[in-house]
Amino acid sequence: MKNKIIKAIKKNNELACYDIGVHISSDNIVTLTGEVDKWQHVVDIGHTVAKVKGVKNIVNDIKAKGITIPEKDNTEKIKKTLALDNHMECDVVIIGAGISGCAIARELSKYNLKTIVLEKNSDIAEEATKANNGNIHPGILAKPGTLKAKLNLRGNKLYTKLSKELNFELKRPGSMNIVYDKKEWNKILALKFLRKTKIGYLIKPLRQVMKVPGLKWISGEELLKLEPNIKGKPIGALWMTTMGLVEPYEVCIAFAENAVQNGVTFMLETEVLDVVTEEGEVKGVITNKNIIHSKYVINCCGVYADNIANMVGDRFFTIHPRRGAIAIFDKSRKGFLKRPVGIRGNTNNKTNSKGGGACVTPEGNLLWGPTAKEIPYKDDKSVEVNDIDYIMKLGNRITEEVKKSEVITFFAGIRAADYMEDFIIGMSKKVKGFINVAGIQSPGLASAPAIAEMVESIIKKDMKNIGINKSFNPIRKQKVQFRNLSHEEQDKLIKQNPKYGNIICRCEVITEGEIIDAIHSEIPATTIDAVKRRTRAGMGRCQGGFCGPRVLEIIARELGKDPTQVTLKGSDSYVLNKNSR
Repeated sequence: MKNKIIKAIKKNNELACYDIGVHISSDNIVTLTGEVDKWQHVVDIGHTVAKVKGVKNIVNDIKAKGITIPEKDNTEKIKKTLALDNHMECDVVIIGAGISGCAIARELSKYNLKTIVLEKNSDIAEEATKANNGNIHPGILAKPGTLKAKLNLRGNKLYTKLSKELNFELKRPGSMNIVYDKKEWNKILALKFLRKTKIGYLIKPLRQVMKVPGLKWISGEELLKLEPNIKGKPIGALWMTTMGLVEPYEVCIAFAENAVQNGVTFMLETEVLDVVTEEGEVKGVITNKNIIHSKYVINCCGVYADNIANMVGDRFFTIHPRRGAIAIFDKSRKGFLKRPVGIRGNTNNKTNSKGGGACVTPEGNLLWGPTAKEIPYKDDKSVEVNDIDYIMKLGNRITEEVKKSEVITFFAGIRAADYMEDFIIGMSKKVKGFINVAGIQSPGLASAPAIAEMVESIIKKDMKNIGINKSFNPIRKQKVQFRNLSHEEQDKLIKQNPKYGNIICRCEVITEGEIIDAIHSEIPATTIDAVKRRTRAGMGRCQGGFCGPRVLEIIARELGKDPTQVTLKGSDSYVLNKNSR
């Protein structure tokens, strides 16, 4: 296999000049070493090797000239924690409170397990979960035979029930794959024929498509009735009716709050410094606050999942960060598009991601993006000028009416991609009790409920006789959303609590009562961004320009803090300067 790998690398003219070290373990994990000129070459070599038949996964230790990725040394921090001699006991530790970690926490709360979720940030959903387009993908683009493909279909289906139990908003307008080219339309019609005859199951690239329910073929005229604002004269479209839309952070919060209601403990601003093992078994974790003894540790660390795996000596994969930038537009365009829209064919996406386009949020804001850019640093969430230009080009393929001047905000998140471009879910073969939930990039949001089920089955199989939590309640009541109530309901609510009559955020019509509810919720919102995610205060056109100071005052008052102690997003992100008072 080593010769095949070297030959594959040398086939690429750009990569042929490099002397790359290749080591293959007994279980076909390939470790790559050497030095190249560009970071993109590091990534390209990793993907090239991943295509060689027989390769199970890749540890990519190739360096790029001029790029130094600092290695974290937690030795001194660990010493401080050990000196505290502060211990806790539980059954399961989940590292990471993104969508995967929170979905798993809720799933495990069905059992008599003491579960603790650890999150290094000041709030849940702080990383990739808050920075994606909220699409519950139908599963048509997942590669056949992958874990992604399997869990995408299952997860999409589970969302309907979950949205009712957990009371988060789920819309299923579907998504449109528009066709302008006659050749592409003929391909679409061929797919329609193959689905009728079931022949498509014999064609490997089509096997996943054949499993996706709710596909509809519509004419250009029908399409324009549904989406009159797209440009040109389309021949027709493939309407994927099971595509759903959610606010991803809202779903994550719903999972987490229900988990807390059923006995799960969340510890924020708690960084895992080391995973403790003994004779090939997990014994717990050391954090910046305490030592937690547990039988299971579930690694849901996103872009840092390989770092956590390395703590137990089982790094058999490498996460290479892929940044995606998104732009959100003003609500004055609400209704301009009713669903995500993309164009079939005529795309230059060569990024191993599904690529972006024109989308819409459940609240009605237009959303363009995301981009897909390979970067060396896992914490680099910057948005560059060329990102915005690219985002506008994505949207302009659908309509040229929406202008850059209508953007109200933009942001970026980091996809946690491994070189096999698939999910990594399973118990470590080297360390009993250590479970990886890694490589979770799109369609990670859509797959989250199915990922949780899979982890549940792993623990049930290992524990065998696991007790059921007889008091488990799957229902999470929705918090007050004043803007969505009728006038009669609003009047009644204000009579009960006048604070619901005090509008703090005028753009989104968010009240003081809602902000107070968020601050004192199951997972308290203690920062301005945390309040924003729970209530939408600050998500409107002015982006907190008017309501920000009032939100800060309310947080300070409710938590008994000095206003200068309130942060934007935890750590040292203080909003006010103590010296300016």
